[in-house]
Amino acid sequence: MKLDIRLPLGLLFSIFGLLLGIFGLAGNKTVYERSLGININLWWGMAMLLFGAVMITLGRRGERQPVSAADSAAVVPAGKGAADGG
Repeated sequence: MKLDIRLPLGLLFSIFGLLLGIFGLAGNKTVYERSLGININLWWGMAMLLFGAVMITLGRRGERQPVSAADSAAVVPAGKGAADGG
């Protein structure tokens, strides 16, 4: 059973990061006066979106099938073929 938590986790963080970033862009700017003018929703939205993208990338990279031993034995380096005598 192949259970890879990175794909759903990446999707979840990407969606929430996108929503939080949009809220940070479209929200009321007076809310951020208490946080020294830093748009914390926008910054954390971007961080969550980046983390989600990394998780999706790593999850997709992990889906690839590794080369089996039988396949790697079939590839013979140049000059080492059966015609050379071993």
